[in-house]
Amino acid sequence: MINNQSPYLSVVVASRNDNHGGDMLQRMRIFVQGLIHQCNKHQLPCELIFVEWNPPLDKDYLKVVLPEVKENDFLSIRYIIVPNEIHKQLAFSDKLPLFQMIAKNVGIKRAKADFVLCANIDLLFSDELFIELSKKNLQQGVFYRANRCDVPKDIYTIHNTEEQLMYCKKNILKRLGKNCRYANFTNTTGIFFRYRVLQWLLPMLSIIKSLYAKSINDAFNELDFDACGDFTLMSKNDWLKINGYPELEIYSIHIDSMGIISAAALGLKQKIFTPEACVYHIEHAGGWEFKTPDERINFYTKFPMLEWWAVREAGLHLLKTGTNWNLNKKNWGLSDIILKEF
Repeated sequence: MINNQSPYLSVVVASRNDNHGGDMLQRMRIFVQGLIHQCNKHQLPCELIFVEWNPPLDKDYLKVVLPEVKENDFLSIRYIIVPNEIHKQLAFSDKLPLFQMIAKNVGIKRAKADFVLCANIDLLFSDELFIELSKKNLQQGVFYRANRCDVPKDIYTIHNTEEQLMYCKKNILKRLGKNCRYANFTNTTGIFFRYRVLQWLLPMLSIIKSLYAKSINDAFNELDFDACGDFTLMSKNDWLKINGYPELEIYSIHIDSMGIISAAALGLKQKIFTPEACVYHIEHAGGWEFKTPDERINFYTKFPMLEWWAVREAGLHLLKTGTNWNLNKKNWGLSDIILKEF
């Protein structure tokens, strides 16, 4: 990293070289090259922590196949290896090759920066988002969310990061996440949302609603859970305060939302970046989008996982009592184990 500066932000992701979702290497290369580009462009010292979970024995380590940083880049990259010997000790290790949230905890515990962003490996960060980050005015006691905007994988044909970002801006297929101007609206199908001419009233209506909506249910509904695994940012001290993500040895769906609930229950305030300050997500197969009902049923019966109603019911209790899940052991994030690092 340039001048050996300490990173302002640690970006934590979890992956392995197994081509999950198809074109995995291509997506990871775009992600790494894009992050190098944005750190340099906005002169923001960051570290990227790749937690390489249960790497396949017949494939190269990610450090071999992904772009390298140069001496004068504002980004440094650390690869932390969680070997199969550890993976196979967990329940359902024969069904799940990667425990994503436990892996991210590994990165959180070892992050060097004061602020830690948990993200995913098929994203590009918008200029508007990096402008906000480069102001260096992130605060303790706040957890930050950004919208996720899905873009076509046609981006693979574009090899320049600036051109990729311009393409993303013009080709958003779908937006996930709440609007920072009216996060307390859960039903966005009404007349004020359908007609652009009326949307200027929404911030004022949101303020009025907040004066009357005081229940725990209202507080829960205001939390921005959509695609929160792609972007949840808070200080490292706050990540430690909430004990990271619950280390459940099951499929990762909804566990990212449990991290958001922990933060809110323990008094952290939610801040959502503007719609322009978003992350772009490259579409791919193998995610949680299904073309037919039978695809959905087959997916949800394939792995052990949480039901949303159970997370919501327990989450409401946490918000009401101001408590945490208390599911993790003291050594969460494999903090008592020395892991190989490149």
